[in-house]
Amino acid sequence: MYGFWFWLHVVCVYLSLAGFVLRGVWMLKDSPLRYLRPVKILPHVVDTLLLLSALALALLSSQYPFAQGWLTAKLLALLAYIGLGLVAFRFGRSKGERTLAFGAALLVFAYLLAVAYSRSAWPIG
Repeated sequence: MYGFWFWLHVVCVYLSLAGFVLRGVWMLKDSPLRYLRPVKILPHVVDTLLLLSALALALLSSQYPFAQGWLTAKLLALLAYIGLGLVAFRFGRSKGERTLAFGAALLVFAYLLAVAYSRSAWPIG
């Protein structure tokens, strides 16, 4: 059962990243494609599956945020990623601000991946 949830989680991570990058490119190009209904709905579906699979993995492995440092780091970085994504796609007042938030969100996502692969809150160094 663990394998199913693990691979669902991994697939959803990369689908979420691909969707985020695509929406970011469309935002930078002022593309009308970013306003299509599926573009607004699919990220929520993927991210819900991502969260559910993360919860299943935590329960199956008995590893929880605030008990495991690397999971705490992932959780806090996830909150930063969500906040930066909101600025990039919804609350940024200028294109420059949205672009900066988008780039910062991608850096936070890279940190999330590094933490996940290394299982260390300090994956580099």
